[in-house]
Amino acid sequence: MTAETETPGSTTTVYQVSGMSCGHCEGSVSSEIAEIAGVSSVKAVASTGEVTVVSATPLDDEAVRAAVDEAGFELAGRA
Repeated sequence: MTAETETPGSTTTVYQVSGMSCGHCEGSVSSEIAEIAGVSSVKAVASTGEVTVVSATPLDDEAVRAAVDEAGFELAGRA
């Protein structure tokens, strides 16, 4: 599985986030990343640490890192 795939009109990127352990964690990370311009959907899964983000264009990794930091977790990189 690649970390980033592009389809017409959107880009899907999978990130690895460390420290998530529950649904509240998933919600915190999802809501912070969802505030980034161009993001259309976010799905965080605490059990795997994976966060799948669909956006209009590829996202700046530093913007994603800042959002994850704001939620209180650490972006380990792309999955």
